[in-house]
Amino acid sequence: MIKKALKISFLLVLIFSTQFSIAQTNPEDIALDSDAFQEAYYESLKQKGIENYDKAIIELEKCLQLQPQNAVVFHELGKNYFFKKDYVQAEEAYTKATQIDPINKWYWIDLYEVYYETKNFNQGILTLQKIIPLDKKYKEDLVSLYMYTRQYDKALLLINELDETEGKTERRNQYRAEINKQTGLSAGNKNDLEKAIDENPLNEENYLSLIAKYSESNQEEKARQVLEKLQKNIPGSDWAQVFLFKYYINDGKGQEASKALETVLKSRKVDKKIKFKMFNEFLIFASKNPAFENQLASAAKYFEGDPEVDVYKEIGKFYYKKQNWDLAIKNLEKSVAVKNSDVEANIFLLASYEEKADFQNMQKVASDLIDMYPNQPEYYFFAGKSAFQLKNVKKANEFLEIGLDYVVDNTGLEIDFLNLMSQVASALGNGKKAEEYSTRAANLKNKKK
Repeated sequence: MIKKALKISFLLVLIFSTQFSIAQTNPEDIALDSDAFQEAYYESLKQKGIENYDKAIIELEKCLQLQPQNAVVFHELGKNYFFKKDYVQAEEAYTKATQIDPINKWYWIDLYEVYYETKNFNQGILTLQKIIPLDKKYKEDLVSLYMYTRQYDKALLLINELDETEGKTERRNQYRAEINKQTGLSAGNKNDLEKAIDENPLNEENYLSLIAKYSESNQEEKARQVLEKLQKNIPGSDWAQVFLFKYYINDGKGQEASKALETVLKSRKVDKKIKFKMFNEFLIFASKNPAFENQLASAAKYFEGDPEVDVYKEIGKFYYKKQNWDLAIKNLEKSVAVKNSDVEANIFLLASYEEKADFQNMQKVASDLIDMYPNQPEYYFFAGKSAFQLKNVKKANEFLEIGLDYVVDNTGLEIDFLNLMSQVASALGNGKKAEEYSTRAANLKNKKK
């Protein structure tokens, strides 16, 4: 009875889907004309579900005897052949489905999968050209197949179109670089690009390619002239600001560079990696020109909450290496306030406190971190060091003894622990322990060499 109820429920769903279908029919939908057809089709789905593809095919052949022009049955037949890796038969069945119902994208997509699996990229291209009017996202696949088949001119045209309509991506940037490497087509001949700009002054990609071409050959004045033309013909070009930013930085024009950076950071067209690279360049500029630290802080806000980029950590590390402890602390504190689980950021912050001899904050932060992450030995080391500096020698010893137990496969850190513990033991009047720790540290140091 349960099986019968399931079959009735399943058949009702199929009937409902068939009666109320629109242009994009679900591949499982099918008109049910007879009990024999229903039985065979249901059995085929069951056999496919348990990966018994040969039996499923037999049942689908019965369906075709009853309904020889049923596209859904041919599609199901293709699936079973595909799962069997019988790609010739799969292609034949899918092709028949597309002939009967040419506007159902799923039939074309599965046919494309056959060509992709068999590396028949030329047929894959023809199939994608049928799919794209039904689903535009497959243009990205078409770019890939143009690259595989070395049809670089067609690939480049499609890359330019997608960059303009969808925004640039790292993958397309790599394809463009590959095209340029293989043929020089992405930047093209300079004269051809100049001509293309005259013929179509609103195609941004041609300007960008020509600017890049002139820059590669160190013809910076020519590159600037093209950039001026781009600004004139496409005044709202975000990519113009990318190139302008470079010139402003080189010319020491901080205000202009800051404005260009702000425009790019707001842009949806420019890839995030390029934005972050520009930000890093402005960070270097601001470190040499402290008057622009406020603009740097404003630019950093565009990356707040981005899981891929901890901008305040990167700024903090930068200033730490520049030995600007105040700015290092200011930015690292912002970083750990958002995400206190980042060990690297916490260590840089604690080390910055140490450089500033701010042992009170060093003690508080290290102790709080130990409460949250009790297995991290570095936090015990900073807690022990700060307690020692604050003359709380017993507390220092406690932190260090516990922390040393968590040091694993880190000889440098173990040596630091032992040397500090030697000092603490001396302060506690335990000369024997102090000598023991000192000897262990020396032995480890010699081993490390």
